[in-house]
Amino acid sequence: MADGIKGWPRLLRATKVSYWGLGWAIREEEAFRIEAALCLLLVPAALWLGQSGVERAIMIMSLFLVLITELLNTAVEVVVDRIGTERHPLSGRAKDLGSAAVHLSLVQVPVVWGLVCFG
Repeated sequence: MADGIKGWPRLLRATKVSYWGLGWAIREEEAFRIEAALCLLLVPAALWLGQSGVERAIMIMSLFLVLITELLNTAVEVVVDRIGTERHPLSGRAKDLGSAAVHLSLVQVPVVWGLVCFG
């Protein structure tokens, strides 16, 4: 580790910067705000609709996967934008691939919920 922090102080620092990242995403990324709001609405539904702890966990994990994927996509976009503002095919491809990942994460939610509720 570059700064030499180890053990509990490292864990506390990592937790703090993780919350900084979440805060930034909530303030600056409309897509993340929308997905987080839907997640907050759907978690209680998952707890109600799931018949077992495993079903509830799978339904909630499908929602968290969307948020995780959106954060990773945003990270890719930020890095690409940091590298340069000129149009480049590889920059566009990186952003398109991140967008495709978010789309697939969104598609899997109704698939998972449908299988749990009706499968």
